[in-house]
Amino acid sequence: MLRRLLLTLASLCLATNVVFAQSKPVLTVYTYSSFAGKYGPGKTVKERFETTCNCEINWVSAEDAGSLLGRLRLEGADTKADVVLGLDVNLAAEARALNAFAPHGVEMKDMALPMAWTDDIFVPVDWGYYAFVYDSAKLPNPPKSLKELVENPNGPKVVLQDPRTSAPGLGLLLWMQKVYGEKSGEAWTTLKPRIVTFTKGWSEAYGLFMKGEADMVMSYTTSPAYHIGVEKKDNYKAAAFSEGHYMQVEIAGMTRTTKQPELAKKFMAFILSEPFQSAMPEGNWMMPAKMPAAGLPASFKDLVQPQKALLFTPEEVQQSRRAFTDAWLNATAR
Repeated sequence: MLRRLLLTLASLCLATNVVFAQSKPVLTVYTYSSFAGKYGPGKTVKERFETTCNCEINWVSAEDAGSLLGRLRLEGADTKADVVLGLDVNLAAEARALNAFAPHGVEMKDMALPMAWTDDIFVPVDWGYYAFVYDSAKLPNPPKSLKELVENPNGPKVVLQDPRTSAPGLGLLLWMQKVYGEKSGEAWTTLKPRIVTFTKGWSEAYGLFMKGEADMVMSYTTSPAYHIGVEKKDNYKAAAFSEGHYMQVEIAGMTRTTKQPELAKKFMAFILSEPFQSAMPEGNWMMPAKMPAAGLPASFKDLVQPQKALLFTPEEVQQSRRAFTDAWLNATAR
């Protein structure tokens, strides 16, 4: 009898613990694969936020910013996302047009962005400049402008990303438009013989570059900081281009259909907090949207500082992206 009673009590305790464990609210955050992956800041962000909320973050990853937007468009009101983190500011107008996001209510002050930020739907996560990264031990004299890279028939081979699915791919598409305008199609045709491939996302392209498949890869001015900070190597550098560099701001938004509105709002505010922003420089290898108290790490000290920032408005991108993409397809598919 006593043994049966003890077993009953043990079962009740176990059931109670299971119920307690399952009672933690879960915040589903859509993001891109390198953010949530082994080498990204996702693990740190998850641990730091979960200590403040008695909740759990469930990362759901897509390849890149373009893939995130495509998934949201397909899922519509049935999306399971409470928050989407990692969209590109260039896609902000298209994302807003989906009517999938709610106002975040986060106070914007003391930002470290090179622009004013007043958006009531999207919160900036981090930012940076696009750049072509190369190994200075193998390419001692990199091109000094986008035009030199494109127009030199004996120039370096490059690996790029698809602008339909990738934020850096879209960044280069817009960069080419800024520099070449209506002649961008001709520029793509000129560059085509030295394009190794277009990958779906950044990770695959950078991996091919690191395997020696190309001389340069479309990436960020901050990418060499990873090699300096983690690998203790200073041979990987970003080429400084005289025309200026196209800019990126990564953004996050909370969905209108979230089942965890208070938790989603808390996470949106958390994005601009010290625990989150301090994880960006040497976690996501990007510039923080809000400067951490300790400032930037030593690995960021000698990075290329573009003299000119290039940027279309989100509305301009929304209006012209299809035409820009068609010109790219016509030039590179032949």
